[in-house]
Amino acid sequence: MPGEITIYTDGASSGNPGPGGYGVVLISGRHRLEKSEGFRLTTNNRMELMAVIVGLEALKIPGSRVIIYTDSKYVADSVEKGWVFQWESKSFKKKKNPDLWIRFLRIYRKHNVRFVWIRGHSNNIENERCDQLAVAASSAASLSEDTGYLSEEENSLTL
Repeated sequence: MPGEITIYTDGASSGNPGPGGYGVVLISGRHRLEKSEGFRLTTNNRMELMAVIVGLEALKIPGSRVIIYTDSKYVADSVEKGWVFQWESKSFKKKKNPDLWIRFLRIYRKHNVRFVWIRGHSNNIENERCDQLAVAASSAASLSEDTGYLSEEENSLTL
């Protein structure tokens, strides 16, 4: 069983909604992996959560011990204070980002994960790197569609 894996995450959007991106730095021993992606129309909270999901989905060994550093109170508090589990028990009724929370819970439950909230832009080198990755991804020439966000918007228009 490998040692603890450290994941730093950040999300960004220019406008909320607007173009956005996420950045992830995974560290395990001497190994390091950086991941990022940008989306045409999304929100900051979606990108914060997407960063965590992508980081966890990159892990190869189930049951890994993981510590996730995030500057997102939305993500950290939702998990550490148990809110997401209450939302799940109510099928995410009237909650934003159910597609991502369902995807998160699927991968979260495969590992032993602990969240640590850190203040954004407080000179934490890895968090700053995630921010750089997220901002760069959000302004890339070719951006993906955040289909979950688009579906959520369409559903709210038809209610």
